[in-house]
Amino acid sequence: EVELVESGGGLVQPGGSLRLSCAASGFAFSRYYMAWVRQAPGKGVEWVSGITTDGQQTDYSNSVKGRFTISRDNAENTLYLQMNSLKIEDTAIYYCDKNGRRGQGTQVTVSS
Repeated sequence: EVELVESGGGLVQPGGSLRLSCAASGFAFSRYYMAWVRQAPGKGVEWVSGITTDGQQTDYSNSVKGRFTISRDNAENTLYLQMNSLKIEDTAIYYCDKNGRRGQGTQVTVSS
């Protein structure tokens, strides 16, 4: 059974950093394009970033480009999202995504 478990969220001040992790199991992680998506309060789901199977190509939404870095460790079946220079508008629940399948998410709150 596919399982995605996100962690690493929390409360941080504007300008701060967080590193999110997503532990994957139940499928051949290294064979799938993976992504991070987020949902802010009262808003729809927003695609944030994606990474190819070998980690060689990454994509970012314009809203996070230059601040967030996606990476993966296929040996550990783990997806990461390093978030720097966080803004209040980054506040959301963050989910790792495998073809539309997501975990329970991890809350990121950016507030002074």
